[in-house]
Amino acid sequence: MRYLASLIIMLLAQPVFADTVTVKQARLWAAPDHTRVVFDTDGSVQHSLFTLKNPHRIVIDLRNTRMPKQLTGPDYSKGLVKRIRSAVRNRKDLRVVLDLSSGVKPKSFVLKPNQNYGHRLVLDLYQADKVKKPVITAKQQQRKGQRDLVIAIDAGHGGEDPGAIGNKGTREKDAVFAIAKKLEKLVNNTYGMRAVMIRKGDYYISLRKRTELARRAHADMFISIHADAFRDKRAHGSSVYALSHRGASNEAARWLAERENAADHIGGVSLDDKDGLLAAVLLDLSMNGTIEASVELSRYVLRELRKVGKVHKPRPQQAGFVVLKSPDIPSILVETAFISNPKEERNLRSARHQQKVARAIYKGIKQYFSRNIVPGTRLAGRRHTIARGDTLSDIAQRYQVSLMILKRYNSLKSDRLKVGQVLRIPVSSDS
Repeated sequence: MRYLASLIIMLLAQPVFADTVTVKQARLWAAPDHTRVVFDTDGSVQHSLFTLKNPHRIVIDLRNTRMPKQLTGPDYSKGLVKRIRSAVRNRKDLRVVLDLSSGVKPKSFVLKPNQNYGHRLVLDLYQADKVKKPVITAKQQQRKGQRDLVIAIDAGHGGEDPGAIGNKGTREKDAVFAIAKKLEKLVNNTYGMRAVMIRKGDYYISLRKRTELARRAHADMFISIHADAFRDKRAHGSSVYALSHRGASNEAARWLAERENAADHIGGVSLDDKDGLLAAVLLDLSMNGTIEASVELSRYVLRELRKVGKVHKPRPQQAGFVVLKSPDIPSILVETAFISNPKEERNLRSARHQQKVARAIYKGIKQYFSRNIVPGTRLAGRRHTIARGDTLSDIAQRYQVSLMILKRYNSLKSDRLKVGQVLRIPVSSDS
């Protein structure tokens, strides 16, 4: 009896690990404006946190949790976290300290298991002194003179979100980023165009933040690149999506309900001094016009993708994807292929095929802007004054544009030209 009592006392004196959660590893993802820290655990954790200064650090208390002395995974070479250390607290809890390179504003939340990961505790660390850049309207830009067309290129997923994964382990986030980089190069090598990468590396960006970044960059167009997946491996082909009218209606209601959006500029027009009805009408007109432009753009891109391989849907599709909901930026989402299809997974891993897909999207973009000139841009300002000996075919070749488009763009019914006549030159559409 005395032995049993001693055993009970000894057991009570030990740390209690029944139903204890274990932190298995930590992962860091450094984005331009924040660092994401992910703790992988074998169960759901209850936590609280606070920040300290001199030096800057975050203290996280985890209930009924333990962690190995040596965490596997974290790379401290990038981002705001310099070191992660821990200690047992109250014999059963865990205190984790993140040593930081500067002050931060932390946000934390837990995630349930999905097909790629188990339980996770996620911390997003935003630099405390990060200044938000103001949005400059199109009219303000035009006052500075002619500008480049800005193409926002959004590679889907990123960071701890790999997207769909093929049978050979190909991750969607990697394949679409490779295509996006190739598209960026094509755009930047084109007179009058400039590419802005929404995701510049392997890190996570929320869907709303992607459209926000496009607006901050004053984008004239938004291209989101993805790869599809389906349980039937026979599913194949490319698809292109624009925003649906139902999705537009929901988004318009959200913009009007949120004062920070209603005070923004839509197509260079401020809504903050308009009454509710007028603001709603202006927003509705803007979104309808943007949908029409997006559908037109999707037709050109889908037509070019059909030359690269099979398409899943013969016509552009419309859906309520969040990344397509900018009220005044023509936006499309390109499903480049089915990563779940073995043949198309191989294609997505091929640099040659990636280049073909990027070029198809690029050609679609150029065809759109050859028919839709944006005032105040360099492409809108291209002119050629006819000199003696000039012919339409020579001019078309010189500027690398289609002869047919050159004639249509200038409303020419014949090939006859007059010395001193001024032709407007559209963006190239056939290279």
